[in-house]
Amino acid sequence: MSTILDAKRYIDNAREILREKARKEDRFYQDTKYVKLAGHAAYTGILVALDGFLGKKTKGRIDVDWYKSQLAKLDKKVLNTFVSAYDILHLSMAYDGNPNVNVAKEGLDNAETLIKWVESKIASA
Repeated sequence: MSTILDAKRYIDNAREILREKARKEDRFYQDTKYVKLAGHAAYTGILVALDGFLGKKTKGRIDVDWYKSQLAKLDKKVLNTFVSAYDILHLSMAYDGNPNVNVAKEGLDNAETLIKWVESKIASA
């Protein structure tokens, strides 16, 4: 269960970065540096949770396709949530620094959904 606590901590850190540092004005964050940091933190939280449940790939660097293939075998809805979270948190926020508050909210919601799914799978195992 410490895996889940660690994953949730990453999400909490991402929310704190956005709240304390990114300077929200209207529907946009003003400092994309912190949007990028928050996106990276939240995506890392997802990976921590998934690694705790799926185990780590044994050879080479883990890429997004490995996670997609593993989740496709287990649950198509969760796969769609993961793809959305990857696109929002990793690509749109962490790389591009998308400042839209609603985009960040959706990405963080996806992250929490994935972590709760992993938590329920671990609890029922």
